[in-house]
Amino acid sequence: MSAAGSPAARRHGTTLLVIAKSPVPGRVKTRLTPPFTPEEAARLAEASLVDTLHAALATSARRRVLVLDGAPGAWLPDGIDVVAQCAGGLDERLAAAFAGCDGPAVLIGMDTPQVTPALLAPALGPDAWRDCDAWFGPADDGGFWALGLAEPDPELLRGVPMSTAHTGAAQRTRLTDAGLRVRDLPLLRDVDTARDAALVAAAAPDGRFAAEHARLTRVVRS
Repeated sequence: MSAAGSPAARRHGTTLLVIAKSPVPGRVKTRLTPPFTPEEAARLAEASLVDTLHAALATSARRRVLVLDGAPGAWLPDGIDVVAQCAGGLDERLAAAFAGCDGPAVLIGMDTPQVTPALLAPALGPDAWRDCDAWFGPADDGGFWALGLAEPDPELLRGVPMSTAHTGAAQRTRLTDAGLRVRDLPLLRDVDTARDAALVAAAAPDGRFAAEHARLTRVVRS
């Protein structure tokens, strides 16, 4: 059934999911070490997550849900529901996040603190699912930073090879092979390496991530 005629799309607004790890040293952003210490990498991860959650709060989403590996902390703003990630590989965890939704859903990660409500607006607005079944946001490392489904189906994610240079292409092909009409969101850069962190901080200089990056790079360089 097309999204335009989807009962779910008619009954519900869109849920915005943010999948993330708690910013615990040694568990997040390990590819930032070196030059950053595990504690500094965790501070960057926290800033990235907070920027992402505040962007989520500023959208028109019906509900905002943090799908979390770990425990929430003082960094969690009001207005965000929290559910625990399931066990298993990333494909299983993404699939389970969508399975918990009762209508259209868009999922993003915590690795793109430059995300804005304007970037997400096409996938969350009142016409988001008009002649569209899925939204796809490619990442420049070959993955994807956003995925939206008018009718969330976990099987659209299970078995897709994650964390490879071809993950995005494989996921998008899974959508089109299922007969879904896919619209694309802009290409974004994930924060994986120190170079990524510097480029993303420069691209979004007014965010918490940029401020934390500036503070830490002054420390690293001193």
